[in-house]
Amino acid sequence: MMPTFRLQCKHLYLHRFSVMVLRRAVFTTNRSPCVEDQETLSPHNLLQANPRASSFIPFDPEEQETRFVGCKVPTSCVLCNSSPQIINDVFNFVCRCSDEGDDKRVCSLNIVPPLSNEQVVTVVSMLVEKAGPKPASFFFNWAIGQEDYRTFLRLYLAMAGALICRRNFKMAQEVMRQMVENLAVVGRLKESIDMVLEMQNQGLHLDVHTLNCILREASSLGSKDLVEYAFMEMAERNGVSPNSCSFKTLVSFYCRMGSIGDIERMLKMMVGRGLCIDNVALTAIISAYSAKGCIGRVYGIIETMGKRGLSMNLINYTTLINGLCKRGSVKQAFEALEEMVGKGIKPNVYTHTALINGLCKKGWTERAFRLFLKLVRSDHYKPNVHTYSSMISGYCKEGKMGRAEMLVTRMQEQGLIPNTVTYSTLIDGHCKDGNFSRANELLEEMVGKGCLPNITTYNSIIDGLFKKGRVQEAHTLINSALAQGLKFDRYTYTILITENCKRDNVDQALHLFKQMIVAGCEADMHTYTTLIAAFCKQRKVRDGERLFDEALKIGLVPSKQTYTSMICGHCKEGNVDAALEVLEKMRDNGCMLDSITYGALISGLCKDSRLDKAHILYEEMLDRGLSPCEVTSVTIAYELCMKENSDIASSLLNKLDKKLWIKIVFILIRKLCSQNKVDLASHFVYKLLDKDVALDSITVAAFTNACYSCNKYSLAAEVSAMSSKRKHGPLEDVLVEDDMVAV
Repeated sequence: MMPTFRLQCKHLYLHRFSVMVLRRAVFTTNRSPCVEDQETLSPHNLLQANPRASSFIPFDPEEQETRFVGCKVPTSCVLCNSSPQIINDVFNFVCRCSDEGDDKRVCSLNIVPPLSNEQVVTVVSMLVEKAGPKPASFFFNWAIGQEDYRTFLRLYLAMAGALICRRNFKMAQEVMRQMVENLAVVGRLKESIDMVLEMQNQGLHLDVHTLNCILREASSLGSKDLVEYAFMEMAERNGVSPNSCSFKTLVSFYCRMGSIGDIERMLKMMVGRGLCIDNVALTAIISAYSAKGCIGRVYGIIETMGKRGLSMNLINYTTLINGLCKRGSVKQAFEALEEMVGKGIKPNVYTHTALINGLCKKGWTERAFRLFLKLVRSDHYKPNVHTYSSMISGYCKEGKMGRAEMLVTRMQEQGLIPNTVTYSTLIDGHCKDGNFSRANELLEEMVGKGCLPNITTYNSIIDGLFKKGRVQEAHTLINSALAQGLKFDRYTYTILITENCKRDNVDQALHLFKQMIVAGCEADMHTYTTLIAAFCKQRKVRDGERLFDEALKIGLVPSKQTYTSMICGHCKEGNVDAALEVLEKMRDNGCMLDSITYGALISGLCKDSRLDKAHILYEEMLDRGLSPCEVTSVTIAYELCMKENSDIASSLLNKLDKKLWIKIVFILIRKLCSQNKVDLASHFVYKLLDKDVALDSITVAAFTNACYSCNKYSLAAEVSAMSSKRKHGPLEDVLVEDDMVAV
């Protein structure tokens, strides 16, 4: 059988003995072998029997003295590199071991001092040429097992070149794969790929196994450039036909990278070649699509691969259910569960845990608890720590801390030990509930039980303290976390950035943002939006635009809040045209506007006296079923009144529900009265009276004062008399009180 080049005797590497023992073995032993020793010497031993005259010295580490041991194979062998014939000595030693089929003895070889790189290459070439591939493979395996020669490129090229000359292409390919693996470790993968391609000129035709080896190494390094370079050079330019293993490696790599487009490109190529992925690759695809928020697109892949004979297994279904639950598609998750059971696949505890987690995230904790109880009563599967943690998280989000604490007690009674996630979830719930004393008790409890808190645990308390204004305590806790050797993660930086932005300390927030990037924490869109909003609030829209463009370049998708912040910033600077451009981008990217976005634009357009466009946007907002805030309605109605368009203002406000209409009309009347626009104010006063709604005392006083200022005493008396005849009910009393607060 052809010997393999892979090093199979790793555990038999030479034991490194002390210098004193080695010197004793090589230099101080000067006895001649006894008669018994001489009789048992192998006829293949071409070296002299006298250790001082010989460069071959078997060494027995247990006796710690040099002697020859009959027919036993010594556990380690030392060659002294002081002989001018050292290359021949090594050659003869390896040939003897090859004849005896003893590759382990070669693996334990030690040469003092070590051979030079050139000497190693010479020995390899001699062995291939004069002794054949088998002894050469023994020595080559030994050489690449030594740190001094493992990354010596010429060693691989010499071995492969000599094998090619003997037309032993299979072993030459294996040498190339060894070269790729060993050079990749030291960051020289690109160089090794180029050498593999160059060996074609020496007559070595590339094969798919070498391609797969290169793809594995490049993907393990996370280098997309090298993966695509190797695939293009070997598969597309040099005619190597990728097999299913090649594509699976590529698909798995792109899944880790989250590159959905590349995954679909690889799958399309596989289908075109009649290949199919396996269940492992399908699990990776489902996870990648779930992480990117496009789990719905997986169904097409499942259908396509199903037609090629791929049947989903338990792990595939569980991953799909988990992805659907994370997206909030709990109904689809239960449909997948039903399909899974229909195929005779029984769900396990992880499947149920994913469903419980999905129900809790939707706020359906009672449904989740019913499923949880079903698992508790099951004879096959019992809830694990993750199941309990999901259920506890659901109760914490609803503020039901008593139930959450009860579940912790219950899980301990079942012999389960709460982990860091369990404690962190419970601490987060108490922090959001404002119960910091209990949160600190739990923190001490988990440390006492040997469950070390992580940065997520501290994030919950730090965030809660900042939100309650307990800044000094938050900073003390931050220092405590750092003293324990914990490092900030993305959420820690986001908490600190948000806090500084709230305090209008944008420079410090930007400094923290830069620290975050240097620390290797990838900022998400929420972090960018927080900074953009802070810059726009301070009328530094250009800085906000720079961050906006930066987020787009790294592939982040702006949220509704991001676009709204940019629109508000442009409107504050009076640059309504720029705000409208952002609006178009927002629509092009499929981001839906809300009442806040509409309000910012309408206010900006009103200030710029572009009432026609403001009117169109207001109507559009109402048509979409959005309820405008009081400020937006009052702003557009007031500006229309100022342009002598009170009838249009009335028609706009009439589309609101009665409660909101009354509140806005009260505010509008008082605003018009503050400008002594009595005639316009009276128009809306009569609208209220016509609907049998009496004016509150503040509105009457404001209207009366405006009438007196304009010498319209009779109008004031008339309105006062009409209002006194009407009595408003409790609803209007509440509205009047709300208006007083608003004013």
